[in-house]
Amino acid sequence: MGIKALFGFLAPVMVAAFVGACGGSSLSDASAEKISLAGKPSAAESAAPKADVAARGAPVRQPSAADALKDAAITYGAMSDPKSKAYKVGPLDVLDITVFKVPDLSKTVQVSEAGTINYPLVGEIQAGGRSAREIEQELTALLGATYLQKPQITVFVKEYNSQRVTVEGAVKKPGVVPIVGGLSLIQAVAQAGGTDDLADSTVAVFRTADGNRSAIRYDIADIRSGNADDPPLQSGDVVVVSTSTVKQGFATFIKMLPLASVVPLL
Repeated sequence: MGIKALFGFLAPVMVAAFVGACGGSSLSDASAEKISLAGKPSAAESAAPKADVAARGAPVRQPSAADALKDAAITYGAMSDPKSKAYKVGPLDVLDITVFKVPDLSKTVQVSEAGTINYPLVGEIQAGGRSAREIEQELTALLGATYLQKPQITVFVKEYNSQRVTVEGAVKKPGVVPIVGGLSLIQAVAQAGGTDDLADSTVAVFRTADGNRSAIRYDIADIRSGNADDPPLQSGDVVVVSTSTVKQGFATFIKMLPLASVVPLL
């Protein structure tokens, strides 16, 4: 599931969950109540005989707040998990590219620190911040347009760089940022090109440690002004910069997180 699609689907239930949490209930308490995405039923629907309801078929179970939080944690964790198909290729990763029945175009290439690879016939293309499947699709389109008829291309990540974070959301160059000699939150945002015109100061860091996933909220305006510390990031972190005018549901979800406090997601 893409990030933009995830935001649209999860925003209502995530906001509901964290409103419940801030009201004094734990996350597990907030997630116990099923959240309906279809809206409140009309009076006529409420008064309908049970037989009519049965005739229309059994009601479809709506996702709970717990389901939404679990999906969010899994999605963000997958971006940095080498075992996942959603893994985002990073600088210094090594890729095996195989073109069926064209051995001269089957190559092993290393991603540069800028996130690019050089490939025969097509030249330099962007690989960093993209999944292996996305790289396959671009190479297929480029080679198929001029050189090969219906090429069959497979991209496999042979070696994973050991230290990286993923930066997403309202930044100019979302993607994977390598950790070289340590990396702070502000440095990661800067390496992603800085925030774009729609960004606000709210940032969430999704982290997986010992199999447990959590989210931490920071205010980068406070960090830049010296009123808060610039936290160090860990390998595998996913940084999501919120926006001020779009994706309001997800922006609200992030802002519901306690500032600079770890909130367990799973």
